[in-house]
Amino acid sequence: MVYGGLFLAAFLAATLLPMQSEAALVALLLADYPPWLLVAVASTGNVLGSTLNWWLGRELLRFQGRRWFPVSPAALTRAQHGYGRWGRWSLLLSWMPVIGDPLTLVAGVMREPLRVFLPLVVVAKAGRYLVLAWATLRYLG
Repeated sequence: MVYGGLFLAAFLAATLLPMQSEAALVALLLADYPPWLLVAVASTGNVLGSTLNWWLGRELLRFQGRRWFPVSPAALTRAQHGYGRWGRWSLLLSWMPVIGDPLTLVAGVMREPLRVFLPLVVVAKAGRYLVLAWATLRYLG
């Protein structure tokens, strides 16, 4: 149940929903759950949530002409231009609040291959959780 909750929190935090999973990870680390397992569960959930964003981005453009389409043409053009300028390496910033989740969506819109997307996002997401776990155990644990 604990690991499932952490997985769900990390998964949802990686989508465009306004969620965060860091507090759950820190609380479980301080409750003496195995750090390696917590980092693995949180990283897996977060990467899968980002992969959902990537897939949604790939499917998004087919609805671009609809009135209910959630992104203005100007905003979509700006996002595509930004991703085109910084390229796939910008996915290493996918761990960051506010900009990280939209980056994974734009990567899908830009048709970034999954074989390129996944390793970069795994490094970013797992790296964040590793640093957070290390800092928590070093300074609070």
